[in-house]
Formats: sequence, structure tokens, C-alpha cells
Amino acid sequence: MVEPKIIYEDNHIIVVIKPHNIAVQEDSSNDLDMLTIIKNFIKERDKKKGNVFLGLVHRLDRPTGGVMVFAKTSKAASRLGAELKAKQMKKKYLCVVCGRPQLVENRLITFLKKDEKNNMVYIAPRTEQGSKEAILDYKLISTKNKLSLIDVDLITGRSHQIRVQMSKQLNLPIYADFKYGDKEHTGNLALFAYELSFIHPVTKENMKFKVAPDYKNIAFKMFQNEIDNLLK
Repeated sequence: MVEPKIIYEDNHIIVVIKPHNIAVQEDSSNDLDMLTIIKNFIKERDKKKGNVFLGLVHRLDRPTGGVMVFAKTSKAASRLGAELKAKQMKKKYLCVVCGRPQLVENRLITFLKKDEKNNMVYIAPRTEQGSKEAILDYKLISTKNKLSLIDVDLITGRSHQIRVQMSKQLNLPIYADFKYGDKEHTGNLALFAYELSFIHPVTKENMKFKVAPDYKNIAFKMFQNEIDNLLK
């Protein structure tokens, strides 16, 4: 049994850290995914005989690690889904990019479209069918050795959004993102969802979770002091 890294759990929700390179739900690869991992863990831990309900509320791209919330009841899933749709659920990311942005902080707005056949996202005209508006705010934290640590406040959650906007709008591909322009570095993608905040679906309490990325990643290790200060 694979044990998920749980940072909070009650009768309604479970908050975990998704490792890099694990899918959120089952896909054509048939690799083990987060939904299955958590369901199997709960079933075995709680000795449940029937199926375990677990609602997928939001997503992270497979190469991206970070904090996620899953719903343990259909009521919690419905309410968290409504929060997400109303943009009340807030997600912040850390990424290390190749180069340095010209502006220390800025808002990026564009339209993105996904090519499902090759699993690539590209910038598209607003008028192109299937294109969706993508918005994020970023702030430069530090630059070292031609790499920059960026704090991203994600306003819309489009597939591959941060990777495409950093690479194609700013010409700053994310460290180890071969798909979108970094042909120099290897290893895990230096993109991590470090903060998640939402209203608890039952208690209505404001919930906020902050987690540090895995410092085994060379890019994040370089900025460990800056990240630790950010998380205080």
C-alpha cells in the first residue's frame, strides 16, 4: 500500500501533498494515481468493506507537485466545487524559471488552447474556438545563477497555464520543463503548489495550508532560505 502524505483530515475533507509525476486520476498510462492511492489507503486504514467515496475537487498537472484537497462526502465535493467555480479557492505556486523577468511583479493575461492530441497548450487568439482566458499574478522573489524563484498567484486554473505563460509570454521556461522550452536541465519540474486556501464545506472555517517543496530538487534547494522565509 502506498501511503499518501496527509497534512489535514476530518470527516469531510482530506488535504494531501501530491508528489511530482503522479497523475491526479487514472489515465491511459494506467499508472497509480492520487485518487486511487488515497481511496486504497482509507479503505485499508478504516477497514471499509464497500467502496470509498473520494471527490476530485481540483487538479494539478502530472509533473507538478503540491498541496491538494479531496472531498470525503458528496456534499463536501459539491460545496468545494462551487467554491472553485466562484474563484473563492485560492492557489499559489512556486516556480524556478530560466532567466529573470523584466518586471519584478506583474499580471499576465492571455488566451490558451489545448491540443489534446499531443497534450500541448498554446497561446491562441481570443476569438479562436476553444480558447480560454488565463490570468495569473507573479512576483520575483530572488535570482541566482541565471535562475529566478517566482511566486505565482493563480487566478484561473488552466491546463499547463503557468508553464505556458512563463515560457511563451515572458520567455522564461520553468526549470526542467523540456516540453515548453528548457532543454538544459533535467529532473523534476520546478513547479510546486505551496499554498491552498478555501472555506471548509461544513464548518465554514477559513482553511489555509502552506507546504515547502522537496528540497531534493536542485532548483528549489538553491532558494531554500527564501522559500522557508516565505512560508513563515
